[in-house]
Amino acid sequence: MTQVFYWVPVALLGFFLLLGAFFIVKQQTAVVIETFGKFSSIRNSGLQLKIPVVQRIAGRLSLKIQQLDVLVETKTKDDVFVRLKISVQFQVIPLKVYDAFYKLQSPQDQITSYVFDVVRAEVPKMKLDDVFERKDDIAIAVKAELNDAMVDYGYDIIKTLVTDIDPDVQVKAAMNRINAAEREKVAAEYEAEAERIKIVAKARAEAESKRLQGQGIADQRREIARGLEESVEVLNNVGINSQEASALIVVTQHYDTLQSIGEETNTNLILLPNSPQAGSDMLNDMIASFVASNQIGEEMKKQNTRKSKKSDSDNLDDVEF
Repeated sequence: MTQVFYWVPVALLGFFLLLGAFFIVKQQTAVVIETFGKFSSIRNSGLQLKIPVVQRIAGRLSLKIQQLDVLVETKTKDDVFVRLKISVQFQVIPLKVYDAFYKLQSPQDQITSYVFDVVRAEVPKMKLDDVFERKDDIAIAVKAELNDAMVDYGYDIIKTLVTDIDPDVQVKAAMNRINAAEREKVAAEYEAEAERIKIVAKARAEAESKRLQGQGIADQRREIARGLEESVEVLNNVGINSQEASALIVVTQHYDTLQSIGEETNTNLILLPNSPQAGSDMLNDMIASFVASNQIGEEMKKQNTRKSKKSDSDNLDDVEF
C-alpha cells in the first residue's frame, strides 16, 4: 500500500514532464529554444518537442508584416511647424530570427529614432508647399535609411508612407483663406467673361436687328417708289402730265389714310391737316423743297468749279520757263 502511494506522485510528475515536452507553434511565428539559458534552436509552425527542464521557450517572434505609426514634429524651410505621420511597415527576416531576437531589445523604439532623424534632416530643406508635393521623396529617404540600419538586426522594411501632413492651425487657416481668395478671383474672372460674352452677343444681335430693319425700310421705300413710278406712267398714258399725276397720287393716298383710320374703332391717331386742300398743299411744299434743293446743288457745283479754275491758274503762275 505504501508503494502505491509512492508511485502515484512519480507518475503524475512524469505525466506533466511529458506534457511539457510538447508545444505548438502557430503559423507565421518563430520560437527561440534555449538549453540551460544558451541558444539552441529556432522552431517553426507545427507540433514541436523540447526536453523538459533542460530546454525552455525563450521567446516567440511574429513573422507577419507589422506597422508602426510615428508622429514627427519639425520645421520647414519657411519656418512653419508641421507634424508628419510616418507609417512604417516592417517584418522579421525568417533567416535572421536569431539577430532579431538577440541583437535588438526594442525594434519599435529603434525604428522611431531613425524616422525622427531622417524626417528632421529632410523636411527643413523644403518649403511647406514642397513638403506636400514631395512627400514621396521623404518616404523614400526614410525607407532607404531604415533598410541600411535594420537589416543588420534581422528586420526588413517593406514600405514607408507619409500618411498625414498637418501644419500649424494658424498656417492652415491662412492657407484656406488664400485658397478661398484664389477661387473667388477665378470665379470673378469667369463671371466677367460671361458678362462680356453676353454684352457682345447682345450688341451683335442689336446690330443685326438694325441692319435688317434698315434693309426692310430701304426695300419698303424702293417698292413705294417703284409703285409711284408705275402709277405716274399709267396716268401719263391716259394724257395726265406728271404734276397732275403726282397731285392725284398724293390726294388718293391722303384719303386712303383717312379711310384706314376710320376703320379702326379704338384708334387714337389723328391726321392733321385732314381737309381736301391738305393733299395739294403737301404736294406744293414737296415740289418747292425739291426746287430749292436743286438750286442749292447747282450753286455749290458752280462754286466748286470756280475754285478749281482758280487753283489751276495759281499753279500755272508758279511755273518758271
